[in-house]
Amino acid sequence: MSKLILIRHGQSEWNELNLFTGWKNPGLTKKGEKEATDAGKLLREKGIIFDIAFTSALKRAQDTLTIILKEIDQTSLKIIKDQSLNERDYGDLSGLNKDEARKKWGEDKVHQWRRSFDIPPPGGESLRNTADRVLPYYERNIVPRINEGLNILITAHGNSLRSLVMHLDNISSEDIVKLEIGTGVPLIYETESSENIKRVN
Repeated sequence: MSKLILIRHGQSEWNELNLFTGWKNPGLTKKGEKEATDAGKLLREKGIIFDIAFTSALKRAQDTLTIILKEIDQTSLKIIKDQSLNERDYGDLSGLNKDEARKKWGEDKVHQWRRSFDIPPPGGESLRNTADRVLPYYERNIVPRINEGLNILITAHGNSLRSLVMHLDNISSEDIVKLEIGTGVPLIYETESSENIKRVN
């Protein structure tokens, strides 16, 4: 069985400040760096030798990957970076404090923008829009490697990974809104082929 590991980046500076981040590009906090280190330690304990890694075009996901690869002593691993794996674009909400946004637009509206499957914030992407770029990228670039039997590591973002987990775990658009992916927590899948992928944690 080969492995597919998904990891949301560690806490970012804007996570800590409770800001909508989207395609903005803050770095990791000290806590975020520790979360990435802890993820690396967990993977090292499992003894997985990766064949390739994928990450987004954003610093927080790339830095998380760098820390993990150092921790597992695989710093020479081939890395493919692509904005298709970027976080959901929050549009006009980007850079705003979440509490201030609730005051401006109302609790219900902001909750709808954040958690609905197909209602985007002004100028931004819904989770459906995010899936519309993540899943074709996955099919084109990652599925062929899965079918080769490679061990694959992906570091990305809460919503880009939610859209991928929705596909891998066959989660409905109603239920995906309840799924929260923790920072720095590896999601581990075992794969025999792209048609046979099973979550093991």
